[in-house]
Parts: sequence; structure tokens; C-alpha cells
Amino acid sequence: MKPKRLSYLLGLAALSLVLLLAACTPESRSSSGAPKAASGGNESTAEKVTIDFWTFWGSETRRPIIEKIIEDFNNSQDRITVKHTYLPFGDIWTKNLASIAAGNPADVIINDYADVNLRASKNQNTDLSEYLSKDDIEKQFYPELWKNVLYEDKAYALPFNTDTRLLYYNKAAFREAGLDPKQPPQTWKQLEEYAQKLDKKNGSTYERVGFYPLWGDFGVDSWLINGDGGNGYFGENDQLAFDTPGKISTLEWLKSWQDRLGRQTVDAMKADFGSGVSDPFISGKVAMYIQTGTYNTQIEEFGKDLEIGVAPIPEREEGSGHWSSGGGFVVEIPKGAKHPDEAWEFMKYLTGVDAQKYWALKNFDNVANIEAAEDPEANKNAVYKASVENLADTKVFQVPLSASGYKDLINPHTDAVFLGKETPEQALQGAEKDVQALMAKSK
Repeated sequence: MKPKRLSYLLGLAALSLVLLLAACTPESRSSSGAPKAASGGNESTAEKVTIDFWTFWGSETRRPIIEKIIEDFNNSQDRITVKHTYLPFGDIWTKNLASIAAGNPADVIINDYADVNLRASKNQNTDLSEYLSKDDIEKQFYPELWKNVLYEDKAYALPFNTDTRLLYYNKAAFREAGLDPKQPPQTWKQLEEYAQKLDKKNGSTYERVGFYPLWGDFGVDSWLINGDGGNGYFGENDQLAFDTPGKISTLEWLKSWQDRLGRQTVDAMKADFGSGVSDPFISGKVAMYIQTGTYNTQIEEFGKDLEIGVAPIPEREEGSGHWSSGGGFVVEIPKGAKHPDEAWEFMKYLTGVDAQKYWALKNFDNVANIEAAEDPEANKNAVYKASVENLADTKVFQVPLSASGYKDLINPHTDAVFLGKETPEQALQGAEKDVQALMAKSK
């Protein structure tokens, strides 16, 4: 064979081999399906990461909402897949601690505000400082919530949602009692006056009670905050603030409501309270009632014909403040999570405007992202709008590290007041003494 002929055939074989290899090589494509531009280097395809997200949202209402948010995140990018794991409210905390100890925790978990610092001190959650240095998102959250995710000035969680309490009142009952539905009570004195006018009796039996401060979702602890200028049990540097004049007078005032109605009446009526159509406010047994903003969803379902108004919690006296108490939940990366970087990306999405707005619209739940909370679409609902405005007067407190479980020491003393076994002053002094001993023991 001639040299030129041989050279031609060899070149043709080499070209065929190149084309064959190119045909057998998978083409790199973008998330939209179009071929990606060549990078010019030896770039390997990143493996998709699956992260495990634990929540206790398993109800017919909330589970579809959180799973839609997860689905939207999964569809928004092609690098991370979030798997939702539902655990009952009573189990999720213990299983979280057990999984951390075993070295196999969730990647992301919903947890509470009160003990973010406690978990951080025990190395149970992840310091987010490294991520926050690159993504400065602190200012998107309400300051009252942000301070509750800090431990030693470092964030160990991101705020997700919160709540606040409002005074719901029955406008029809107001008109029946000769009260103006446009003028809800503003002070404790007015609250007492309105309540007595709204009471409805048949002989010695109450058919309707105008108001009782410890029915609903505003307990003794919350009233003590309301009556003491928005201050909780602990002041600066965890100084105890139990038997203050404001708290003593508040506990005396709470006891006076039981004295007026009679303890037997209070206990008997409460025993008949239920949920849904048996709810005391929805059923008309109570004319004014304190509950969270999300309570409105129950009214819309079970009390559609109920004409309601909402107002801030009345203040002790004019100028003392319409203080409410709040709580809610945060998003954390448990210590030892296998995919913290991917977890962080999902946390940013969960607490971003779009996901937070969707949660707010579907749940009428107060969210931690300010822009989402104040979105005009969500605020078309009057009750939701009132709850957002009420966040300015809502206090959320961390539990001091040295006083974990302190409420178990307070409750027996406050219960003793309503049983007539201790005076308000004795109860608060005794509670402070017990908590002081707890804190000294933990040092």
C-alpha cells in the first residue's frame, strides 16, 4: 500500500474514534435542560445532597403548607433535596437529643426560642457565625426574636415564627350590654367594668361570663409581664425580679376576679369548656377572651356567624403598656449534622420572604421575617393585621441557663394564691427564694 493511502486511512480511523467517544459521553446540561457552556477545565458533576428536616407539623392544616414550601425549595435548584420527617410534638425534642448523642442527627430541625442558649451551652446546636459572615440576614428579623437566638453574642438558630395574644370580644354581646363595639376596654379598670356589664345570670347561675383573665391563652406569667411594665421574672444579668410591686399588685388583681365570681363558678364553667363549637368564646359562654392571632381560623370554621372585634391586651393603667407575651419556633442545625452547608441554604429559604409570606397567608401565623409579616396581602385580614401590630408590645424571653425548669418552682406558689393558702406577696417571695436556690445549685 502506498504511504499516502496508508496515512489517509489511519487519519480516517482516528477521526471515527473521536466521534464515537464523543457520542458515548453524557452531555452536561443546566437545570433548564439546555447544554451547559464548556468551562475549559476538568470539572466534575456535583452529587445531589439529601438533607433531613424534622418538624412536628403533622396536622391536616400545617403539614401540606410546610411540605409545599419544601417542594418549592427542591424545585428551585438542582443541588439539594429536602426530606421532611414528621415527629409528634412530645417526641421530637427527646429524639433530637438522642440523635445528637448517637452522632446521627437531623440536618435541620424546628425548635423553641426559650432554650436556644441552653442547647448552645451544651453543644447541641451549630454556631451560625461562619454563615452569617457571608449572608448578613439579621436585619430581616424582628429584634425581639433575634436576641432570643443568641448565646454569648453568637447566633445558633434563625427565627421562623412567633405569636402574640389579643383580646377577642363579641360585638353582639357588647351591644346587648349597652357597650360600644368600637370602643374595647383599654385599661384593667375598664376591663372590669365591661366584664360586669357583660355577665349574664339566670338566678345564681352564670349563663355568660363577661371575662375571666385566666381563661384562654394568657396565664399568670403573662399577666405578671403585662402588669409589670413588660418585665419578666429576670432582669439585667439574670437578676431576679419576682416580688416587685407591679407583680404583687397583678397577682392580687387576678385573685380578685376569682373572688368576685366564686371559685366554684370558675371551676364548674371551665370543666364544660371544649374545642370547636364547644369553645367558650365561640359558644357564647364568654364575651371577651384572650387568644393568639391564629385563633381566628377556629372562629372562621366553627363560629362563622360570630361578629368579633380584636384589641390589644388592656394595660394596668393608662401609659403602663399593653404588654403581651409571645413564643414561637426557630430553625436550627443540630450539632453533628452531616450536611451543614446545605442545611444553611435551606434555612435561608425557610426564613426568606417568599416562604415566610406563604406560611403567613396559609396559617395566619405571625412570621419572623419583617417584610413577609407586613406584606399587604396577608394584612388584608383584620385580625392578622392586628396581631402584626401587636408584636411591637410583645415580649419573648430566653430562660437563663442557671434556671432551667424554673416554672415548675413558681406554679405551686401561684396556685396556692388561688387556693387561699398564700398571699400574693408570700407566693412571689417564696417563688423567688426557690428559684434563687436552683440558680445557686447550678453554678
